[in-house]
Amino acid sequence: MTEAMSKDAPFLTLVDLTFEKNRIEHWIRFGHKSYEKILDPYRSIVGFKPGTVFAFVRWASNGYGTQVSRIDIIKAVGKGDACQTVPCVRPGGIILLRLNGWAKVQRALIAIDRVEAIGINPADASPDHWRQVHNRLKAGEDPDGYSIERHAAWLARQRIAP
Repeated sequence: MTEAMSKDAPFLTLVDLTFEKNRIEHWIRFGHKSYEKILDPYRSIVGFKPGTVFAFVRWASNGYGTQVSRIDIIKAVGKGDACQTVPCVRPGGIILLRLNGWAKVQRALIAIDRVEAIGINPADASPDHWRQVHNRLKAGEDPDGYSIERHAAWLARQRIAP
């Protein structure tokens, strides 16, 4: 039994990662991992504590080109919490952003880079920001930027009503 599955360990959202260059690539773009187990040179499992926000990118190709290009930004859930299913994520999570197609995935990655550029870890940004990025990109619009002021407001809101 792994540490993540023991009765004494906190409940974790587990993500199965695979990396076979130019064939299938599943990786975590951001997030505070609390568990990691390498299964073999191509596969690993990472875990996130409840409430943790992380970005999971999936890309796959075959002889004809890209078959899957997807990004999900997910909030990990606690034991017994309601959640949405996501391939390779157990048991699932609260989906803040879900985009398909390389053009939209690339725009989401740029939005993540912009949060990092102002010195904020994207995992610590307001979940509402990622919902807004999702909605704007789905509609073909540019997402609103994240700012230090917006982040401060998010942190203040957390202190008042966690």
